[in-house]
Amino acid sequence: MLKGNKGEWSEVYTLFKVLSDGNLYSGDGDLNKVKNLFFPIISVLRKESNGTFKFSLKDNLVLIDRDGEQKKILVKEFARLTNLLLREIEEAPKGAGAFEIPMVEEFLESYGSNSLKAQSSSKSDIKIEIHDHRTGYNPKLGFSIKSQLGTASTLLNAGRTTNFIYQLDGSKQLSDDHLKIVNGINTRSKIKDRITWLQKHGFKLVFTHLENRIFQNNLILIDTALPTILSEMILDFYSSDKNKVAHLLDNLNSNNPIKYDDNSEQPFYEYKIKRLLSDIALGMTPSSTWNGVLDATGGYLVVKEDGDVLCYHIYNRNEFESYLLKNTKFETASTSRHGFGSVYNEKGISYIKLNLQIRFTK
Repeated sequence: MLKGNKGEWSEVYTLFKVLSDGNLYSGDGDLNKVKNLFFPIISVLRKESNGTFKFSLKDNLVLIDRDGEQKKILVKEFARLTNLLLREIEEAPKGAGAFEIPMVEEFLESYGSNSLKAQSSSKSDIKIEIHDHRTGYNPKLGFSIKSQLGTASTLLNAGRTTNFIYQLDGSKQLSDDHLKIVNGINTRSKIKDRITWLQKHGFKLVFTHLENRIFQNNLILIDTALPTILSEMILDFYSSDKNKVAHLLDNLNSNNPIKYDDNSEQPFYEYKIKRLLSDIALGMTPSSTWNGVLDATGGYLVVKEDGDVLCYHIYNRNEFESYLLKNTKFETASTSRHGFGSVYNEKGISYIKLNLQIRFTK
Protein backbone atom coordinates (compact mmCIF):
# COMPACT_ATOMS: atom_id res chain seq x y z
CA MET A 1 0.00 0.00 0.00
CA LEU A 2 1.13 3.54 -0.76
CA LYS A 3 1.56 5.68 2.34
CA GLY A 4 2.52 9.33 2.59
CA ASN A 5 2.35 12.36 4.84
CA LYS A 6 0.40 15.49 3.95
CA GLY A 7 3.32 16.96 2.01
CA GLU A 8 3.81 13.81 -0.07
CA TRP A 9 0.11 13.47 -0.86
CA SER A 10 0.20 17.15 -1.81
CA GLU A 11 2.52 16.31 -4.70
CA VAL A 12 -0.10 13.98 -6.17
CA TYR A 13 -2.82 16.53 -5.42
CA THR A 14 -0.88 19.21 -7.32
CA LEU A 15 -0.53 16.95 -10.35
CA PHE A 16 -4.25 16.16 -10.39
CA LYS A 17 -5.24 19.77 -9.72
CA VAL A 18 -3.25 21.37 -12.55
CA LEU A 19 -4.46 18.71 -14.99
CA SER A 20 -8.11 19.20 -14.01
CA ASP A 21 -7.80 23.01 -14.08
CA GLY A 22 -6.07 23.06 -17.46
CA ASN A 23 -4.44 26.39 -16.66
CA LEU A 24 -1.57 27.49 -14.46
CA TYR A 25 -2.56 30.56 -12.45
CA SER A 26 -0.01 33.05 -11.17
CA GLY A 27 -0.20 34.46 -7.65
CA ASP A 28 0.78 37.79 -6.17
CA GLY A 29 2.94 38.42 -3.11
CA ASP A 30 -0.07 37.98 -0.81
CA LEU A 31 -1.03 34.55 -2.15
CA ASN A 32 -3.94 35.89 -4.18
CA LYS A 33 -4.73 34.49 -7.60
CA VAL A 34 -3.98 36.92 -10.44
CA LYS A 35 -7.00 36.06 -12.57
CA ASN A 36 -5.76 37.74 -15.74
CA LEU A 37 -2.32 36.11 -15.55
CA PHE A 38 -2.54 32.44 -16.39
CA PHE A 39 -1.00 29.99 -18.84
CA PRO A 40 -2.79 27.15 -20.65
CA ILE A 41 -1.15 23.81 -19.85
CA ILE A 42 0.04 21.72 -22.77
CA SER A 43 1.62 18.86 -20.84
CA VAL A 44 3.02 17.84 -17.47
CA LEU A 45 6.12 15.69 -17.00
CA ARG A 46 6.77 13.69 -13.83
CA LYS A 47 9.70 11.35 -13.32
CA GLU A 48 9.10 8.31 -11.12
CA SER A 49 11.11 5.21 -10.23
CA ASN A 50 9.45 3.16 -12.98
CA GLY A 51 9.66 5.71 -15.78
CA THR A 52 8.81 9.21 -16.90
CA PHE A 53 5.12 10.05 -17.26
CA LYS A 54 3.93 12.67 -19.73
CA PHE A 55 0.39 13.93 -19.23
CA SER A 56 -0.92 15.81 -22.29
CA LEU A 57 -4.23 17.68 -22.33
CA LYS A 58 -6.48 17.30 -25.35
CA ASP A 59 -10.08 18.47 -25.16
CA ASN A 60 -11.67 16.56 -22.25
CA LEU A 61 -8.96 13.90 -22.10
CA VAL A 62 -5.61 13.44 -20.40
CA LEU A 63 -3.27 11.42 -22.63
CA ILE A 64 -0.72 9.58 -20.48
CA ASP A 65 2.50 8.32 -22.03
CA ARG A 66 5.05 6.33 -20.05
CA ASP A 67 8.04 5.31 -22.14
CA GLY A 68 5.81 4.52 -25.12
CA GLU A 69 2.92 2.97 -23.19
CA GLN A 70 -0.20 5.11 -23.63
CA LYS A 71 -3.49 5.48 -21.78
CA LYS A 72 -6.43 7.91 -21.97
CA ILE A 73 -8.37 9.14 -18.93
CA LEU A 74 -11.15 11.71 -18.76
CA VAL A 75 -10.23 15.05 -17.22
CA LYS A 76 -13.30 14.79 -14.98
CA GLU A 77 -11.76 11.70 -13.33
CA PHE A 78 -8.74 13.76 -12.31
CA ALA A 79 -11.13 16.45 -11.05
CA ARG A 80 -13.07 13.92 -8.99
CA LEU A 81 -9.89 12.52 -7.40
CA THR A 82 -8.62 16.06 -6.80
CA ASN A 83 -11.62 16.79 -4.57
CA LEU A 84 -11.28 13.45 -2.79
CA LEU A 85 -7.57 14.00 -2.17
CA LEU A 86 -8.09 17.47 -0.75
CA ARG A 87 -10.76 16.20 1.64
CA GLU A 88 -8.59 13.30 2.83
CA ILE A 89 -5.55 15.54 3.38
CA GLU A 90 -7.63 18.12 5.25
CA GLU A 91 -9.25 15.50 7.47
CA ALA A 92 -5.95 13.85 8.44
CA PRO A 93 -5.05 14.90 12.02
CA LYS A 94 -2.53 17.69 12.53
CA GLY A 95 0.94 16.20 12.77
CA ALA A 96 -0.26 12.95 11.21
CA GLY A 97 2.46 10.69 9.86
CA ALA A 98 2.06 8.50 6.81
CA PHE A 99 -1.47 7.47 5.89
CA GLU A 100 -3.23 5.66 3.03
CA ILE A 101 -5.85 6.81 0.54
CA PRO A 102 -6.92 3.53 -1.17
CA MET A 103 -9.12 5.08 -3.90
CA VAL A 104 -6.30 7.36 -5.03
CA GLU A 105 -3.78 4.52 -4.94
CA GLU A 106 -6.09 2.44 -7.15
CA PHE A 107 -6.35 5.31 -9.61
CA LEU A 108 -2.56 5.78 -9.70
CA GLU A 109 -2.09 2.07 -10.36
CA SER A 110 -4.57 2.24 -13.24
CA TYR A 111 -2.04 4.16 -15.34
CA GLY A 112 1.11 2.51 -13.93
CA SER A 113 2.19 4.96 -11.25
CA ASN A 114 3.65 3.48 -8.07
CA SER A 115 5.05 6.51 -6.24
CA LEU A 116 3.78 9.59 -4.42
CA LYS A 117 6.99 11.57 -4.70
CA ALA A 118 8.66 12.39 -7.99
CA GLN A 119 12.28 11.43 -8.55
CA SER A 120 14.57 14.38 -9.18
CA SER A 121 18.23 15.30 -8.85
CA SER A 122 17.32 18.99 -8.80
CA LYS A 123 14.88 21.07 -6.75
CA SER A 124 12.21 20.50 -9.39
CA ASP A 125 9.33 18.19 -8.41
CA ILE A 126 7.38 18.63 -11.62
CA LYS A 127 7.82 20.12 -15.09
CA ILE A 128 4.98 21.82 -16.92
CA GLU A 129 4.86 22.83 -20.57
CA ILE A 130 2.75 25.95 -20.94
CA HIS A 131 1.64 28.20 -23.77
CA ASP A 132 2.67 31.82 -23.36
CA HIS A 133 0.23 34.07 -25.23
CA ARG A 134 2.62 37.02 -25.01
CA THR A 135 5.52 35.37 -26.81
CA GLY A 136 3.86 32.47 -28.61
CA TYR A 137 6.42 30.10 -27.10
CA ASN A 138 5.75 26.84 -25.23
CA PRO A 139 8.42 26.74 -22.49
CA LYS A 140 8.86 23.81 -20.12
CA LEU A 141 9.05 25.21 -16.60
CA GLY A 142 10.34 23.33 -13.56
CA PHE A 143 8.64 23.72 -10.18
CA SER A 144 9.18 22.75 -6.57
CA ILE A 145 5.89 22.05 -4.80
CA LYS A 146 5.26 23.87 -1.51
CA SER A 147 2.10 22.86 0.34
CA GLN A 148 0.24 24.77 3.06
CA LEU A 149 -1.83 21.67 3.76
CA GLY A 150 0.87 20.16 5.98
CA THR A 151 3.87 21.33 8.01
CA ALA A 152 5.56 24.45 6.67
CA SER A 153 8.73 23.60 4.75
CA THR A 154 12.13 25.21 5.06
CA LEU A 155 13.68 27.48 2.46
CA LEU A 156 17.18 27.37 3.98
CA ASN A 157 18.07 24.43 6.21
CA ALA A 158 20.21 25.02 9.28
CA GLY A 159 23.64 23.49 9.73
CA ARG A 160 27.05 24.39 11.06
CA THR A 161 27.45 25.85 7.59
CA THR A 162 24.92 28.58 8.44
CA ASN A 163 26.58 29.77 11.66
CA PHE A 164 27.54 33.45 11.89
CA ILE A 165 30.36 34.29 14.31
CA TYR A 166 30.32 37.41 16.50
CA GLN A 167 33.14 38.75 18.62
CA LEU A 168 32.24 40.11 22.05
CA ASP A 169 33.63 43.62 21.90
CA GLY A 170 33.55 45.01 25.45
CA SER A 171 35.55 46.56 28.21
CA LYS A 172 36.78 43.23 29.53
CA GLN A 173 37.23 39.62 28.45
CA LEU A 174 34.79 37.07 29.77
CA SER A 175 36.24 35.14 32.71
CA ASP A 176 35.68 31.43 33.20
CA ASP A 177 33.16 32.25 35.94
CA HIS A 178 31.23 34.55 33.62
CA LEU A 179 31.31 31.92 30.88
CA LYS A 180 29.64 29.48 33.26
CA ILE A 181 27.04 32.06 34.23
CA VAL A 182 26.03 33.15 30.73
CA ASN A 183 26.14 29.64 29.22
CA GLY A 184 24.22 28.37 32.25
CA ILE A 185 21.19 30.43 31.24
CA ASN A 186 18.84 27.71 30.04
CA THR A 187 15.46 29.40 29.71
CA ARG A 188 13.04 28.77 26.87
CA SER A 189 14.45 31.89 25.20
CA LYS A 190 18.00 31.14 26.29
CA ILE A 191 19.81 32.72 23.32
CA LYS A 192 17.91 35.98 23.66
CA ASP A 193 18.48 35.96 27.42
CA ARG A 194 22.19 35.24 26.99
CA ILE A 195 22.53 38.15 24.55
CA THR A 196 20.64 40.39 27.00
CA TRP A 197 23.03 39.36 29.80
CA LEU A 198 26.06 40.13 27.62
CA GLN A 199 24.74 43.53 26.57
CA LYS A 200 23.83 44.38 30.18
CA HIS A 201 27.43 43.65 31.18
CA GLY A 202 28.91 45.92 28.54
CA PHE A 203 29.56 43.50 25.69
CA LYS A 204 28.61 44.32 22.10
CA LEU A 205 28.25 41.58 19.51
CA VAL A 206 30.33 42.45 16.44
CA PHE A 207 30.07 40.21 13.38
CA THR A 208 33.41 38.85 12.12
CA HIS A 209 32.77 36.02 9.63
CA LEU A 210 30.78 32.89 8.82
CA GLU A 211 31.88 29.52 10.14
CA ASN A 212 31.71 28.08 6.62
CA ARG A 213 33.85 29.68 3.95
CA ILE A 214 31.79 28.28 1.05
CA PHE A 215 28.55 29.84 2.31
CA GLN A 216 30.33 33.12 2.99
CA ASN A 217 31.68 33.19 -0.58
CA ASN A 218 28.25 32.29 -1.96
CA LEU A 219 26.76 35.27 -0.18
CA ILE A 220 29.56 37.56 -1.37
CA LEU A 221 28.97 36.39 -4.96
CA ILE A 222 25.33 37.50 -4.72
CA ASP A 223 26.28 40.78 -3.02
CA THR A 224 29.45 41.74 -1.13
CA ALA A 225 27.40 43.33 1.67
CA LEU A 226 25.17 40.30 2.26
CA PRO A 227 27.21 38.68 5.09
CA THR A 228 27.05 41.92 7.08
CA ILE A 229 23.39 42.56 6.23
CA LEU A 230 22.36 39.04 7.27
CA SER A 231 24.43 39.26 10.45
CA GLU A 232 22.39 42.33 11.46
CA MET A 233 19.08 40.58 10.74
CA ILE A 234 20.15 37.46 12.63
CA LEU A 235 21.22 39.46 15.68
CA ASP A 236 17.92 41.36 15.57
CA PHE A 237 16.01 38.05 15.36
CA TYR A 238 17.76 36.56 18.40
CA SER A 239 17.47 39.83 20.37
CA SER A 240 13.77 40.55 19.77
CA ASP A 241 10.37 38.95 19.26
CA LYS A 242 10.44 39.51 15.49
CA ASN A 243 10.93 36.56 13.15
CA LYS A 244 9.28 37.38 9.81
CA VAL A 245 11.78 38.35 7.14
CA ALA A 246 9.67 41.35 6.09
CA HIS A 247 9.60 42.71 9.67
CA LEU A 248 13.34 42.19 10.15
CA LEU A 249 13.83 44.01 6.86
CA ASP A 250 11.86 46.98 8.19
CA ASN A 251 14.27 47.25 11.11
CA LEU A 252 17.20 46.93 8.75
CA ASN A 253 15.92 49.86 6.71
CA SER A 254 15.50 51.95 9.85
CA ASN A 255 18.93 51.15 11.27
CA ASN A 256 20.74 51.31 7.90
CA PRO A 257 23.91 49.53 9.12
CA ILE A 258 25.66 49.84 5.74
CA LYS A 259 24.98 53.60 5.72
CA TYR A 260 23.41 53.72 2.29
CA ASP A 261 22.27 57.10 0.97
CA ASP A 262 19.25 58.04 3.09
CA ASN A 263 18.12 60.57 0.48
CA SER A 264 17.83 57.91 -2.17
CA GLU A 265 14.49 56.17 -2.73
CA GLN A 266 16.23 53.01 -3.90
CA PRO A 267 15.29 49.87 -1.90
CA PHE A 268 18.89 48.79 -1.22
CA TYR A 269 18.19 46.20 1.49
CA GLU A 270 14.95 44.88 0.02
CA TYR A 271 16.56 44.28 -3.36
CA LYS A 272 19.47 42.35 -1.85
CA ILE A 273 17.31 40.22 0.46
CA LYS A 274 14.87 39.39 -2.34
CA ARG A 275 17.80 38.34 -4.53
CA LEU A 276 19.15 36.14 -1.75
CA LEU A 277 15.80 34.42 -1.14
CA SER A 278 15.32 33.87 -4.86
CA ASP A 279 18.79 32.38 -5.32
CA ILE A 280 18.26 30.04 -2.35
CA ALA A 281 14.93 28.94 -3.82
CA LEU A 282 16.47 28.32 -7.23
CA GLY A 283 19.57 26.39 -6.33
CA MET A 284 22.03 28.03 -3.94
CA THR A 285 22.90 25.90 -0.88
CA PRO A 286 25.31 26.75 1.96
CA SER A 287 27.55 23.72 1.50
CA SER A 288 28.12 23.80 -2.28
CA THR A 289 30.01 26.39 -4.28
CA TRP A 290 27.44 28.61 -6.02
CA ASN A 291 28.30 29.82 -9.52
CA GLY A 292 25.12 31.82 -10.05
CA VAL A 293 23.59 29.30 -12.47
CA LEU A 294 19.97 28.53 -11.59
CA ASP A 295 18.87 24.95 -10.95
CA ALA A 296 16.51 23.14 -13.35
CA THR A 297 13.62 24.42 -11.31
CA GLY A 298 12.41 27.91 -12.01
CA GLY A 299 9.89 28.45 -9.26
CA TYR A 300 7.26 27.13 -6.90
CA LEU A 301 3.76 25.75 -7.10
CA VAL A 302 2.09 26.70 -3.82
CA VAL A 303 -0.83 24.60 -2.61
CA LYS A 304 -2.95 26.96 -0.51
CA GLU A 305 -4.99 25.88 2.49
CA ASP A 306 -8.18 26.14 0.42
CA GLY A 307 -6.74 23.83 -2.24
CA ASP A 308 -5.94 26.44 -4.88
CA VAL A 309 -2.58 25.99 -6.62
CA LEU A 310 -0.67 29.15 -7.51
CA CYS A 311 2.36 29.53 -9.73
CA TYR A 312 5.42 31.56 -8.74
CA HIS A 313 8.19 31.46 -11.28
CA ILE A 314 11.35 33.23 -12.32
CA TYR A 315 9.28 33.75 -15.46
CA ASN A 316 7.42 36.37 -13.37
CA ARG A 317 10.26 37.36 -11.11
CA ASN A 318 8.65 40.31 -9.32
CA GLU A 319 5.73 38.23 -8.01
CA PHE A 320 8.05 35.34 -7.14
CA GLU A 321 10.41 37.51 -5.07
CA SER A 322 7.52 39.33 -3.39
CA TYR A 323 5.98 35.98 -2.39
CA LEU A 324 9.27 34.79 -0.89
CA LEU A 325 9.76 37.99 1.10
CA LYS A 326 6.23 38.06 2.51
CA ASN A 327 5.98 34.37 3.36
CA THR A 328 9.25 33.48 5.08
CA LYS A 329 10.60 33.77 8.61
CA PHE A 330 13.77 33.16 10.61
CA GLU A 331 13.69 30.17 12.92
CA THR A 332 15.81 28.85 15.79
CA ALA A 333 17.23 25.43 14.98
CA SER A 334 18.80 22.92 17.41
CA THR A 335 21.63 24.63 19.30
CA SER A 336 23.29 21.34 20.23
CA ARG A 337 23.10 19.81 16.77
CA HIS A 338 24.46 22.86 15.00
CA GLY A 339 26.86 24.10 17.66
CA PHE A 340 25.72 27.66 18.33
CA GLY A 341 24.35 29.89 21.07
CA SER A 342 27.12 29.47 23.65
CA VAL A 343 29.93 31.91 24.42
CA TYR A 344 33.47 30.56 24.03
CA ASN A 345 37.02 31.88 24.32
CA GLU A 346 39.59 31.49 21.59
CA LYS A 347 43.10 33.00 21.66
CA GLY A 348 42.09 35.43 24.38
CA ILE A 349 38.95 36.64 22.60
CA SER A 350 35.33 35.78 23.42
CA TYR A 351 32.90 34.78 20.64
CA ILE A 352 29.36 33.55 20.15
CA LYS A 353 27.84 31.82 17.10
CA LEU A 354 24.30 32.53 15.90
CA ASN A 355 22.58 30.35 13.34
CA LEU A 356 20.48 31.10 10.25
CA GLN A 357 17.49 28.99 9.27
CA ILE A 358 14.66 30.24 7.04
CA ARG A 359 11.22 28.59 6.95
CA PHE A 360 8.00 29.39 5.14
CA THR A 361 5.33 30.88 7.38
CA LYS A 362 2.90 28.17 6.12
